Amino acid sequence: MIARLRGELLEHHGATIVVDVHGVGYEVQIPESAWPVLPELGGALDLYVRQVFREDGVSLFGFVDPAERRLFDLLTEVKGCGPKIGLSLIGQVGAAAVAEAILRQDAKTLALANGVGPRLAERLILELKDKVQQDAFMQKVESATIPRKAIVHVADDLVDALLALGYRRQEAESAAAIARDESDSVEEQLKTALRSLQR
Repeated sequence: MIARLRGELLEHHGATIVVDVHGVGYEVQIPESAWPVLPELGGALDLYVRQVFREDGVSLFGFVDPAERRLFDLLTEVKGCGPKIGLSLIGQVGAAAVAEAILRQDAKTLALANGVGPRLAERLILELKDKVQQDAFMQKVESATIPRKAIVHVADDLVDALLALGYRRQEAESAAAIARDESDSVEEQLKTALRSLQR
């Protein structure tokens, strides 16, 4: 069972990347939230991986920290929530927001992810509320909640501009946060954000 990959980023095609580990290229599916933090091609990359076996083959799903991988494991235990939907929830809604939505029984937030309808959202809440509350990764989720809200508040104008250009909120927020660290000029921030999103 492959649990972790440490190597170089060889290819990046949206949700699919290839990681070169000592000459062997591993194709890995990653959440959208990880796109802005990927290194340049050839850069060092460290991923926490879940290997999924199915009738049509074996797939690898990669995450930037073990808390996301643990949440992915919990999500995919629920009937109707396969690996692609679990990845969609983490990538489009955000790991912290998914955990919060489950605890607060907020089905509408969960339904923001592709492939998640109202019935599946309610099932996720019903089956995972106790597990999410008791799980150790909630400590990380709780610590991530305040910074995440602060980023959304500060970066509203920039995020709105990126949303108008067709980017998803999760990736727009991440790119805006990176851009604001590099410049105080809105024009320069937009250029920086677009560069990070087009990698």
